[in-house]
Amino acid sequence: MPHPANSADPAQPAPLLSPDDDSNRRLQQQVHPANWPQPQPPAVYDLVVIGGGTAGLVSAAGAAGLGARVALIERFLLGGDCLNFGCVPSKALLSVARRVAAIRDAAELGIREAAGTVDFPAVMERLRRLRADLSPHDSAERFRSLGVDVWFGHAQFADTRAVLVNGQRLNFRRAIIAAGSEPVIPAVPGLDAAGFLTNRTLYSLTELPARLLVIGGGPVGVEMAQAFARFGSQVTVVQRASRLLPQEAHEASELLQRQLVERDGIRILLQSTPVSVTVENSVCEVVVRTGAQTVTIQCDRILVAAGRRPQLQDLQLPAAAIQVNADGQLVLTDRLQTTNPAVYAAGDVGGTQQLTHAADFLARTALQNSLFAGRAKASRLVIPRCTYCSPEIASVGLTDQQAQQQAATVLTLTGPLSGNDRSILDGSSTGFVRLYVARRNGRILGATIVGEHAGELISEVSVAMAGGVTVGRLASVIHPYPTVADAIRRLGDQYNRQRLTPFVKRILRLWLRWRIW
Repeated sequence: MPHPANSADPAQPAPLLSPDDDSNRRLQQQVHPANWPQPQPPAVYDLVVIGGGTAGLVSAAGAAGLGARVALIERFLLGGDCLNFGCVPSKALLSVARRVAAIRDAAELGIREAAGTVDFPAVMERLRRLRADLSPHDSAERFRSLGVDVWFGHAQFADTRAVLVNGQRLNFRRAIIAAGSEPVIPAVPGLDAAGFLTNRTLYSLTELPARLLVIGGGPVGVEMAQAFARFGSQVTVVQRASRLLPQEAHEASELLQRQLVERDGIRILLQSTPVSVTVENSVCEVVVRTGAQTVTIQCDRILVAAGRRPQLQDLQLPAAAIQVNADGQLVLTDRLQTTNPAVYAAGDVGGTQQLTHAADFLARTALQNSLFAGRAKASRLVIPRCTYCSPEIASVGLTDQQAQQQAATVLTLTGPLSGNDRSILDGSSTGFVRLYVARRNGRILGATIVGEHAGELISEVSVAMAGGVTVGRLASVIHPYPTVADAIRRLGDQYNRQRLTPFVKRILRLWLRWRIW
């Protein structure tokens, strides 16, 4: 199903969502209403924001709340990928997939005759309904009520202090580029003709593909591969790298791969690339090079999840003296300022952590620096990440690979969940908690957590890092028993025990003998 085209002409109808049902009509009425009136611009805006995703919405609302005259320009749907094609719909699917797996594994818990039949059209209808229910928070009407001029159309820089949209010139004192990112489509002969899916079209499906091939083993690829396998699709993942989620710890990738293969029945081809696609009688045949061999995989649909790139190509950046690097990413300072001193950037266009919560706080940084000559730095943000498969994989700060490279000064503390009482009782003891701490003073530098609800647990570590709480101090924070989070506290105990060197133990023994006598 092709992605709806974006129209810069306000006289044209708003972009359509598929299928045309009540939920999608409700969504569209909120985030791209038909016949939305074009605002009357002032002589100059204090801030023009390009892009109505998370970073753009946070920037616009924050500036308007501080009394600035703000224009917000969106060419497609307010809410961006997060609301429409990312976090919200994907987590709606994953919540159902987890329940399907719980029914599948019920016999292990002593529950007999449990059964479940996935009604895929009903699952997708629920997704669209929940997405529409959440959309008022990102709606055009809400932002107009906040004092923001909402423009629907295609933005282009006219010069260093002006943007054109729908033939109208918007002059600005400051601007923030928050145009988001788009899927990277690999150059595979025949792929276009096969009508591939991306995250922008996947959630328009109304029938479950019997066979799904996923190109890419990053967060989107593994999450959707697992969900569709649990719904009943025969799923194959083709991953160019030597493992899934290559930015995560090796042990985390291995645990996830075993889950996907052994329990979810997913076929995974590593160090593999698709080389051609042909379609015959509605069946796709994908030739994949894996090592020195080639294999042919038949499937009904192809999902491309091979990464994302900043969405910058149509903005006419040279007109505003804004430079990009060799990788096509904006050249930014740590304060998120572009090579045009009046223009800043936030969100996925920065090309680093393309995450909704990162976009939120990067927008706050860009807003503070752009309007108030602040000195906030993006590098100071403590930004966790989570892949919401089963088990979840969450990380923050220093990576496992970086910790290994700095082993002389960084101590790695690991606690397997197989030793955590709550995890054992819940039947979810696959995984571990791991902290990377400075050997010298116990300062927490990062963490990796693998397990159910790892995305919730990582926040405790993020709070400790942001607050300067050492791992030794964390050991004294009382946690309820039994909880999975207590596994984090016990790493503090592990650190304190490692500080008891033979010399320290000898001194303590002498002290105890003296005190007793």
